[in-house]
Amino acid sequence: MEKNNLQHQKRVLDEQGFCLLPECLEVTLADKILAACQKSFESERKSKLTSSSRGHIYAARNLIRSVPLVKEFWQHGSLRVFLNSCLGAKFGLVRVLYFDKPPKRTWALAWHKDTAIPVREHLEQSRHFTRPTTKAGVPHVIASDTILRSMVTLRVHLDEVIDDNGPLKVIPQSHLSNDCLGLGEENAHTVLAKKGEVLAMRPLITHGSAASKPGTRLHRRILHLEYASDKTLPDNYQWHDFVNASDKK
Repeated sequence: MEKNNLQHQKRVLDEQGFCLLPECLEVTLADKILAACQKSFESERKSKLTSSSRGHIYAARNLIRSVPLVKEFWQHGSLRVFLNSCLGAKFGLVRVLYFDKPPKRTWALAWHKDTAIPVREHLEQSRHFTRPTTKAGVPHVIASDTILRSMVTLRVHLDEVIDDNGPLKVIPQSHLSNDCLGLGEENAHTVLAKKGEVLAMRPLITHGSAASKPGTRLHRRILHLEYASDKTLPDNYQWHDFVNASDKK
C-alpha cells in the first residue's frame, strides 16, 4: 500500500467508519489462514470455542490461543503499516473471531455495534465498563465509547463475497458513538470483496447482514481481528489477550 493510498484509506476510515483495503493479502495466504483455522476446529469441534450446526462450523472464538498464524500474518507489510497509522506504535491484537455462512446453513445478523471486549476478569463496574458477561469461558464487558473509538477491526475475507453469500452491510458515519445513527439504514453500504481483501472498520459502526440467497453454493468465511491502541485499560482492567506488534510468540 503506497503512502498516498495509506493516507487516503485512513481518512476514509476516520470519516466514514470503514474502508476496504485491496491487495493487502495474497490469495495463497488467505488459503493458508483458512486451512490453519479448519485444522484447529477439527481438534476443538466439541469444545465451547466453536459453534456448529450439522457438522458445519459457523463461528469460533478465542483464535489467538488456538491458531498461532493469526498472531503473525499482519505483523509485516501494509497491514501493519496501516494499523500503526490508525492506532499508534503501541497497538496490539486483542481478539480474533471466525464466521462462516455455509451453504444451506446460512444465517442473518441484525443491525448492531461491537461494544463487548474480552478481559482477564470481572471487576467493579465503572464508567468505562458495564454489563459483565462470559462468552466461551472468557469474561467480557461492554466498553465505553472512549475505549471503542481507540480500536480498529480488520475483517479478512477468506472467500469472495458477492450479493449471493450474505455480505456485510455498514451504515456510513455511524461510528462516532454508541447512539450515533450516521447516514441511516437507507444509505447502508454493502461490502463486496475479493478473496484476500480486508475490510477495516471501527467497532462502533452499525453493521449487519442478511442470509445467503437460496441455492448458493458459496461459503462466506471471515477472520475477524480486533486491535486496541494500548495495552493499558482504566480501572485496573486488563485485556484477556494482547499481542503487540513485536510479540510474535
